Amino acid sequence: MASMLEFRTPGWNPYAVKYSPYYDSRIAVASAANYGIVGNGRVFCLGLGPQGVQIEKTFDTNDAQYDLAWSEINENQLLVACGDGSIKLYDINVNDFPVMNFHEHKRETFSVAWSPITKDTFASSSWDGTIKIWSPARKDSIKTLPVGNCTYSTSYCPSNPHIISAVSTDSHLRIFDLRTPVNAQYHLTTKIPVHVPPPAPLPQGPAPPAVPAEILTHDWNKYNQTVIATGGVDKVIRTFDIRNPSAGPASVMMGHEYAVRRLAWSPHAQDILISASYDMTVRLWTDGSTMPQQQSSPVKAGIQLGIMNRHSEFVTGVDWCLFGVGGWVATVGWDERVLLWDANKLLQGTQ
Repeated sequence: MASMLEFRTPGWNPYAVKYSPYYDSRIAVASAANYGIVGNGRVFCLGLGPQGVQIEKTFDTNDAQYDLAWSEINENQLLVACGDGSIKLYDINVNDFPVMNFHEHKRETFSVAWSPITKDTFASSSWDGTIKIWSPARKDSIKTLPVGNCTYSTSYCPSNPHIISAVSTDSHLRIFDLRTPVNAQYHLTTKIPVHVPPPAPLPQGPAPPAVPAEILTHDWNKYNQTVIATGGVDKVIRTFDIRNPSAGPASVMMGHEYAVRRLAWSPHAQDILISASYDMTVRLWTDGSTMPQQQSSPVKAGIQLGIMNRHSEFVTGVDWCLFGVGGWVATVGWDERVLLWDANKLLQGTQ
């Protein structure tokens, strides 16, 4: 197979890409006309075959699309987060229209995530400052979790269906545990200020900024399931262990020149993650957790393992393929391109 496959989305600027959890040959891309400022949205369902990347299905929406998530209970269904505040559930076997429409958010829905454990709920977050929990079988939400400011990303803990995380414009990582009493905190159990420097000195090198900045993306480690990585406007990737929220970052990764728009932990290795940035690059990192302890500091200095700079505009989405030899990723950017490539080649310096 060629070292990089490409698919173009003329007239549509992608915002997110996700590999199917069922097939290594199926990918979906959420996109928007006019960079998501005004106009319609289109989700592309793409298939990988001998002829390269081919369109299997497209669905258009009246507003921009900012995120998507494949269903965990039906291989042919996927959710799309829309700029009008709605979330639409599409079925590849049903033409044109969504099979369900969920519309309670008052502003743009910017993130959707399907529960990987129980598989019977999904979560959404919005610029209206809330997270909502939904069942795909009913149009009304099950629960609303107030964050209070623009919430860019929400996710389920990969090992516990009751724990939900979120990052937002106020520079905090929040953890909600739905088993706790509702009380005044609305299930909020942990609130970590991402920008605060750790009590211990940082490793050698420049210190990350210690001023609040919008957090745009986060992801749970797939092997160490108390560890979350965050990225945002201050260009720094940090990891946190939620068992010790006051300890500050466990590792720090610096190198991006503009905001980190999306990051994803590898499903194949516990210390590897990949990040997409407004600096038009995609970077591969180790968080340093598998390396020997550095002197004088408990904070690991993560290491950049490689850089992919084939995009010519903001890179907005990245995802790992769950299958195969373990290293294929999909990236999308505002250059109207979907690129599929082998991250292992970055390690060999050949990408």
